[in-house]
Amino acid sequence: MEGEDRSHAAVEAARAGVSRAAHSAADMSREGARYYVQEPAQDLFGLLRDYAREKPDVAAVWCFGLGLIVGWKLKP
Repeated sequence: MEGEDRSHAAVEAARAGVSRAAHSAADMSREGARYYVQEPAQDLFGLLRDYAREKPDVAAVWCFGLGLIVGWKLKP
């Protein structure tokens, strides 16, 4: 009975440790995603928006060309 209690306590301690590690990894993953994906994407879209405001005709031609290429590749 005593050995069974020890093994149950060991299992619970292991579960708690794994749970802490998983939460820590999830927090680090969210922080990394924000730093390496979200912020650069916002910077890139900001630059593209500014460029489109300065040169709307060039931006329109690029959008048309990219739409044509993507549409051509997606046709059935």
